[in-house]
Amino acid sequence: MSTLIERIAHDDIIVLRLARPPVNALDPQLCAQLEAAVHAAVADGARGLVLAGGPKVFSGGLDVPYLLSLGEDRAALAAAWEAFFRAARALAQSPVPVAAALDGHAPAGGCVLALCCDWRAMARSPEPDKPYRIGLNETQVGLVAPEGIQQLMARVVGPQRAERLLVEGELVTTEQAHALGLVDAVVESGATVAAALAWLRRVLALPRQPMLATRAIARADVVAALAPERIALPRFLDAWYQPDTQAGLRALVARLGK
Repeated sequence: MSTLIERIAHDDIIVLRLARPPVNALDPQLCAQLEAAVHAAVADGARGLVLAGGPKVFSGGLDVPYLLSLGEDRAALAAAWEAFFRAARALAQSPVPVAAALDGHAPAGGCVLALCCDWRAMARSPEPDKPYRIGLNETQVGLVAPEGIQQLMARVVGPQRAERLLVEGELVTTEQAHALGLVDAVVESGATVAAALAWLRRVLALPRQPMLATRAIARADVVAALAPERIALPRFLDAWYQPDTQAGLRALVARLGK
């Protein structure tokens, strides 16, 4: 099995970097390795984690071509989506703080993983006419973001703004994301991991148990949002096979192939 998560230690902080080029598409293998890497890093004594991705693209989201290749195999499709949600839950339930280093685009599933982290730094694109973007663009490809995922967005940008972003499937630029509160810091390209490490070191310098207890209370809604009943996977899978959803997904794959 290939290694799809790079692990880099910075003293007691561990950087976990998605390593499935070109866009870190989230297939079951990558998701399973991410889930395992989070648990292993904590078990090994990490006091903080950084979730990083590739240059230009943090993660392009779920591997839609792979998912479509499963055809009518509902069990395999369910297993693939459950692998993704287990990875998201591992981040959300981490007993130590997790900072996301977004050195590029983070649509759909990439945005979900970022929303499961405590803090997010996003790079400013070195090409002003090609800004990096982040958001939940599910409606643009024929999908419905589950209730719990919508709650993650509403938690950081507010309910009314989340409604607009979700209904329109809007992907916002780095600067717009910062203005909305979707990301916490804007940095130059290549500096996101350093920013995430700096934030974690500030937090970890606080009295440990009060900080962790306060964090657990403050993030209880993140964990609750990812509970199976808030994701409603069977209903999501029913919608997956609807004709307009399939048409939207196949149009997406056609665009990706160009």
